[in-house]
Amino acid sequence: MATRYDPFTELTSLLNSSLRQVPSSPVMPLDLYREGDTFVASLDLPGVDPGSIDIDMEDRTLTIRAERKAPQNEGLQWVTHERPTGTFARQMTLGYGLDLSNVVANYSDGVLTLTIPVAEEAKPRKIQVSHTGQASEIESGSEG
Repeated sequence: MATRYDPFTELTSLLNSSLRQVPSSPVMPLDLYREGDTFVASLDLPGVDPGSIDIDMEDRTLTIRAERKAPQNEGLQWVTHERPTGTFARQMTLGYGLDLSNVVANYSDGVLTLTIPVAEEAKPRKIQVSHTGQASEIESGSEG
C-alpha cells in the first residue's frame, strides 16, 4: 500500500514550533463536576495573590478575575519568561436550578474552588398520590 508524503505538513509543524509563544491572555484551567446536590468548580491559579481574586455574579453569569504579577526588581534581566502574568479572567454561564445565593469560594494551594449548591426546588423528589373513598368494583355479567 502506498503512503502519501506531504512536505508541507513537516514544514508547517516546524514553523508552528518555532513561532510558539506564551498565550497573550493567561488561562485558568477548569475542572467541573457534580457531587450529590452540589457542583464543584476547581480553577488553577498558582502564584496568584488571594487578595487579587474577584468573583462577580450578574444574572446567571459568574465572572472570575485574578492577577499574577511579574517580579519588578531593579536590575532584573529575564533569561526565560514562560509563566503568564497579568490579569486572568474566566466567565461561566450557570444554568437554572442552582442556589446562586449560597455559592462558596475557597482558595488553597493555588486552586480556587467554587461550591455551587443545587436549589431545593430543582432537587428530585417524590410526589405522593392521595386517594379518597373506596374503589368501586365493576360487575360483569348480564342484566336480567
